[in-house]
Amino acid sequence: MIKREKNLWQGVDSSAQTALGTRDYAMQSLAQELSERGLDAGELAATGQNRAEINEAWIPGVEIFSRKIHPQRHRGSFGEFVRRDEGILAQIGFWPKQWSAARMFAQTAKGFHIHPPSIPEDATAVDWLRRLFVDEPDNYSLRRYDDEQWDVMFFLQGRAEMILCDVRAGFPRRIMRFFVDGDNHRSSNNVGIVVPPGVAHAIRAEGSEDVMMVYGTSTSFHPEFEGRIASEIETAELPESWQKFLSP
Repeated sequence: MIKREKNLWQGVDSSAQTALGTRDYAMQSLAQELSERGLDAGELAATGQNRAEINEAWIPGVEIFSRKIHPQRHRGSFGEFVRRDEGILAQIGFWPKQWSAARMFAQTAKGFHIHPPSIPEDATAVDWLRRLFVDEPDNYSLRRYDDEQWDVMFFLQGRAEMILCDVRAGFPRRIMRFFVDGDNHRSSNNVGIVVPPGVAHAIRAEGSEDVMMVYGTSTSFHPEFEGRIASEIETAELPESWQKFLSP
């Protein structure tokens, strides 16, 4: 390696030197990568919540599970979403009441938005949520799927970044950022994602390709179950000159 000069940027104009910065390429812990830069969904699906380093950043109730996409030569591909009596959804006792589809144009985003947790009348929010996800996390019969919206999401086309933020009462603020591939990009990042109520979520299309997704919800759609956060990103504003022309 060539020995570095004492003044590495002496050949650059001084005004430009003040604007310079260097990017940090050092790897962080997996927990930091998950909450700050983002990880591949396939890595999370393979790791699950068993690795202690990931567990400290994992949002309780979130599930990420692998899907197998099969190529069908000269025709396309085939991939299952989920079977009612097998896999993660069977394990946690969640089967959607409604299925929907959405398309996101390239370079657009959805969210953030959030669905409210349902709290029994004889319990406080903090105590109930702690019982549900900390004290008895495997007692899935406690979950109130009929009274709150849980989501399970699948991506058919494109590549997307998903960002989750836990804002439930009494829980530490945890953030998960990860990248998902649609079925047309066969990889370990072909996954399904379960998002519990109380966890804010947003999706951002990656690259120059539209994103198509299918998602199931534990309840039929209720507008009051959807709280929008910083949703101006979803609105394509008219140019200022157009707004001025249209104003009375």
